[in-house]
Amino acid sequence: MTDFSYQLYSSRNFTPISDTLTMLSGLGYAEVEGYGALFDNEASVDELIANLGDSGLKMPTAHMSIDMVESKPERVLEIARALGIKSVFAPYLVAEDRPTDADGWRAFGKRLEAAGKPLRDAGLAFGWHNHDFEFEALSTGELPIDLLFEAAPSLKWEADIAWIVRGGQNPLDYIAKYSDRLTSAHIKDIAPEGEKADEDGWADVGDGTMDWPAIMAALRNTKVETFIMEHDNPSDDRRFAERSLKAAQQF
Repeated sequence: MTDFSYQLYSSRNFTPISDTLTMLSGLGYAEVEGYGALFDNEASVDELIANLGDSGLKMPTAHMSIDMVESKPERVLEIARALGIKSVFAPYLVAEDRPTDADGWRAFGKRLEAAGKPLRDAGLAFGWHNHDFEFEALSTGELPIDLLFEAAPSLKWEADIAWIVRGGQNPLDYIAKYSDRLTSAHIKDIAPEGEKADEDGWADVGDGTMDWPAIMAALRNTKVETFIMEHDNPSDDRRFAERSLKAAQQF
C-alpha cells in the first residue's frame, strides 16, 4: 500500500501545526510536505523538528522559494538535513515575475537549472511544482512547461495534476511526456462547475471531477515516489484529509 503524504499548506489556516500533525498521524498519513512559511526562521524550524518527532511523521519533500534556493543554498541544505528532506521544489512565480515569451521561459529554466546545482551536489533532488500558467499556451502556441524543461535538463518535476487540468491540458499526456522527470505528484480534485465556490472550486479527492483511477495508474508507471494530498482552501482540513486519504487508498 502506498504511503500518502500531505501538503501542510492545506492546513495553514488551522493552527497550531502540532495539532495538524497529530491529526494527520492519527488518520494514517506517514509523511507531510513542508511549505515556505514553515522555514522562515530558526525557531519555526526547531518547532517543526520537535513536532514531527512527536507525531512520527516524515518530511521527504518540501517547497522552498526560488529566491531562497538561490540566495541561501546553505540554509536550504541545513534545513533539509535537520528535517530529513530529500527533494526540494520551487513552487510558484507571482504573476508580475512570470515570463511572457518563449525566450523568457527558457531563461527561467536556465535559472532553475543553476539554482539547483548546490542541492544536487549535496545529494538532494531539486525540481519545479507547477500551477496552471505553465500549461497555458503563449502567442506562438508553445507551452511554458515545455520551454522550461527544455532549458533545464536536470530539473525534476512535482506534478500538480489538477492545475494541469485548470491550465487546459490533459494530465495523462504530460505524465507520459515527462515521466522521467516525475518524482512526486500532488493529488487534488476539482469540484463540478459552480460548486464549492467557498473552497475556490476545489474538492476532496474522489469527490470531484478528476479521473483518479486512470491518473493514478499512469503515475504508478513513472518514477513517482511521493503522492501528496493537497487542497488550496478547505473549509475543514480534517474532513479533507480524512476523506481524501480513504478515497486515494482505493485507487
